[in-house]
Amino acid sequence: MQKFLIIICLFTILSSKGWCQLQSNTSNGYKLVWADEFNNEGVPDSTKWGYEHGFVRNHEAQWYQRENAVCHKGLLVIEAKRERLPNPNYLPQSDNWKTNREFMEYTSASINTRGLHSWQYGRMIMRARIPVDAGLWPAFWTLGVSKPWPSNGEIDIMEYYRKMLLANIACGTATPNTAKWHSTKTPLDSLGKDWSKKFHVWRMDWDETAISLYVDDQLLNRVALKDLVNQDSSQFNPFMQPHYILLNFAIGGDSGGDPSATLFPSRYEIDYVRVYQK
Repeated sequence: MQKFLIIICLFTILSSKGWCQLQSNTSNGYKLVWADEFNNEGVPDSTKWGYEHGFVRNHEAQWYQRENAVCHKGLLVIEAKRERLPNPNYLPQSDNWKTNREFMEYTSASINTRGLHSWQYGRMIMRARIPVDAGLWPAFWTLGVSKPWPSNGEIDIMEYYRKMLLANIACGTATPNTAKWHSTKTPLDSLGKDWSKKFHVWRMDWDETAISLYVDDQLLNRVALKDLVNQDSSQFNPFMQPHYILLNFAIGGDSGGDPSATLFPSRYEIDYVRVYQK
């Protein structure tokens, strides 16, 4: 009887971290090649993750810093805070949005595997609970290792803002800093009552023929690789190269919306990130 209870307890623990799904993926021809279960306490594993710092992109309101990403009780928690602090890069006469702001009004974190781990093709999975209040912009995405954006290729496995769940794939065009987007938007209201209070599983399946993006096994977007060649003279396909993973929690900016009525701090909670390859 005692041995039976131990087995039941072990099964429960493993199931809570998605062990059944891990086994299923392996049996379907995929092998786990990299993962972070975030079971350590404190800072994320430095052999797996690096950080972005300061004001980075899209005229976003948050200042990215290490302190806002913490592993606790089996979760990576990226916390966005409303706090007014001096911008250390402030230049009064600057016309650059990153330096002409005297203060930062929000802080958050963005972590990535750039320079540490990258993969070409496979299955990438994240289980997470995302915040959906006004002005919030959490994401789980990849970028190619070669060429500047967007010619390096971008895959937004999960992106959320303005009451929409997005699944996007972008390649380059002949105009610098201008992407060709293949996007879908799923209204939050269509996902069911209390959807945002629960954890969900986002998945990308990427091979030599196509990229498919899912949430909870529901297909959101699928694009053939032949349609993702950069729209310039290079004939370079940014999805026939390794990509690295990013997890970030943005505020406001070009797409995020107005966060002024939202209560802070706000938490983007990630249970695990896993990468499988055949």
